[in-house]
Amino acid sequence: MSFKSKTEQSTRSFVSKKWTFLLCLSCFCAGILFTNRMVAVPESKAIMRITAVEAEKLKLISEGCNLKAKGEKHVSKDIIGEVFKTHHAIQTLDKTISNLEMELAAARAAQESLHGGSPLSEDVSRVGSSRKRKYLMVIGINTAFSSRKRRDSVRATWMPQGEKRKKLEDEKGIIVRFVIGHSATSGGILDRAIEAEDKKHGDFLRLDHVEGYLELSAKTKIYFATAVALWDADFYVKVDDDVHVNIATLGETLVRHRKKPRVYIGCMKSGPVLSQKGVRYHEPEHWKFGETGNKYFRHATGQLYAISKDLASYISINRHVLHKYANEDVSLGSWFIGLDVEHIDDRRLCCGTPPDCEWKAQAGNICVASFDWTCSGICRSADRIKEVHRRCGEGETALWSATF
Repeated sequence: MSFKSKTEQSTRSFVSKKWTFLLCLSCFCAGILFTNRMVAVPESKAIMRITAVEAEKLKLISEGCNLKAKGEKHVSKDIIGEVFKTHHAIQTLDKTISNLEMELAAARAAQESLHGGSPLSEDVSRVGSSRKRKYLMVIGINTAFSSRKRRDSVRATWMPQGEKRKKLEDEKGIIVRFVIGHSATSGGILDRAIEAEDKKHGDFLRLDHVEGYLELSAKTKIYFATAVALWDADFYVKVDDDVHVNIATLGETLVRHRKKPRVYIGCMKSGPVLSQKGVRYHEPEHWKFGETGNKYFRHATGQLYAISKDLASYISINRHVLHKYANEDVSLGSWFIGLDVEHIDDRRLCCGTPPDCEWKAQAGNICVASFDWTCSGICRSADRIKEVHRRCGEGETALWSATF
């Protein structure tokens, strides 16, 4: 073979190897590039798919939390609603129980009167019908067997009589009665005298109670228990039979406190606790009030005071466990110690007799009640109450024109 032929063959072989190497390298690079693209795209798509799944899960969890919160909020509203309903039901039940207790108290009062042999007043016999009517106030005038002249003087001045008294009840919602129990000898001459007087005037409330000066605390307790059983009123008033009262002014005073459930209205005082025996207003249980020389807690003076229905009901329900002190006004004040009671100190309920009440009336500040402190009532009231009425009375037209 010639030298030229060998050279051409060698050149073709070298070219072929060179191009083959380049071709292989190109293929290798192309393969790597293609492989990277193929791998990168699925991974990206996978990440996107994972992210979408996670987002969906978060969305579901979020919605679930919102639904749970909404559900809890709805349940919370339902619970609060049920609590209010339950509270209202309890209040209604308490009121029903209180009314039933009052009816029971009335039945017991009637039964005790029959068993005790004391006269059953006409008011007690018609308890069922009277409970249907709502009254403004019941005025109980505390009196005794020996006070016939005082009663007649009250009838002749500030206490309406006959048809006027009935009109006072029907149109103004005001009940006025003399309050008295029976004598130690039931059915004796004293009781027969009261029965005859009641038959003539029809203005007594007879209690199942034995009269006596040292039993005034017990009498006060029985009065409120009996009155609240007989009449459904906003207020229950106690007044002595030697005190002058302007009924219209009293009514206008009380209606200002009508929306207060437990109110105690009077001339508040805090007198000394008298430990010395033999003196008037001696307190046998003085040791309960601390050292000698101490004073009583604040309480209304006994000549006239008023309490709301809730307090009268409280006395009626708990009368068997309420302690009695020597003085009636102190006893009443002690029954409200520890209770949520609002004390109203109104000095118009304890004006003096003329010229005091007269000056106040001329100034436009008419008194509710007038009496002499030195006598714990109007001195010689049977003789002087007419003068007090003339000079300090509100006038008959004031009562009939008043709106409560």
